[in-house]
Amino acid sequence: MKLIVVSGMPGAGKEELLTAATGMGIPFVRMGDVVRECYASSGAESEGLSVGQFATRERERFGADIWAKRVMGKAGDGDLCLIDGCRSRSEIETFIALGGDVTVIAVHASPSVRYERLVKRARADAPATPEEFRERDSRELGWGSGEVIALADYVIPNMSDLESFHSAAADLLRSIR
Repeated sequence: MKLIVVSGMPGAGKEELLTAATGMGIPFVRMGDVVRECYASSGAESEGLSVGQFATRERERFGADIWAKRVMGKAGDGDLCLIDGCRSRSEIETFIALGGDVTVIAVHASPSVRYERLVKRARADAPATPEEFRERDSRELGWGSGEVIALADYVIPNMSDLESFHSAAADLLRSIR
């Protein structure tokens, strides 16, 4: 199976790349959805753990690639799947070991742009302060996101308007497909 694996720091625009993929009929799995699904059924919330703390604990208990293994169970049986939210080299290695022909795309935006986007979208996990934003970035980097981004096959910047990004993302996905 051909896997297009997407990485990027929070607020970089991974979701917007999924919008382009959806418009092209490319199926996808969000690693974050799998984490949140497992979190909801785990009882971790009653233990006082955040989703991020739960994800870290699962990595510590079951290995750095636990989320890759759980995601692959949801990738389907088709020829192509996009996997959003890869955060470590061990996850990439697991995708390859499980039979994937892997291409990695990193979505990039500056910290100031990402912070503004995260605050503006006002999700439950949005940072309340710049310090919280930096702490979240540190956690993501601690999981290995920086290495995945640095070693990506393609880097797509997302610093301008949404229409331009969607167009560039679709062009890149067509070339990879």
